[in-house]
Amino acid sequence: MVDILHRIGVESSSTGDVYEALTTIEGLSGWWATDTTGEPGLGGVIKFRFGPGGFDMKVVELKPAERVLWEVVDGPEEWIGTTVSFELTQEDDYTIVLFKHEGWREPVAFMYHCSTKWGSFLMSLKALLETGTGAPEPHDVQISNWH
Repeated sequence: MVDILHRIGVESSSTGDVYEALTTIEGLSGWWATDTTGEPGLGGVIKFRFGPGGFDMKVVELKPAERVLWEVVDGPEEWIGTTVSFELTQEDDYTIVLFKHEGWREPVAFMYHCSTKWGSFLMSLKALLETGTGAPEPHDVQISNWH
């Protein structure tokens, strides 16, 4: 199994601001996909829709201001059964986000694409929290025919 890993620092005096952007429909639609619906509470399913398709994430763990964990329950075959997590810690004036998309069976071409896209969306999260404006789909950087 292989994983996608990223780390960003968000200028923020509290991990709570970042946590809110990861656990509310308004926050998620501000940095990842404008077409986001569902129930972001523990046990709920969040539906993220993109031009070429989408992903359904079951919320399996929420630790306020510390950790968010989702399990992919619908979407591309390569994603189903993988998990997405965000670990939050405070370092001075920065909230550090350790991101993992774990459980890929093999490093297929789509994984390379997704790794780049996750990086761009994490920068969108950073921008949303630092400037008030993110770059969620469809306003994100297009890198290939997979969007």
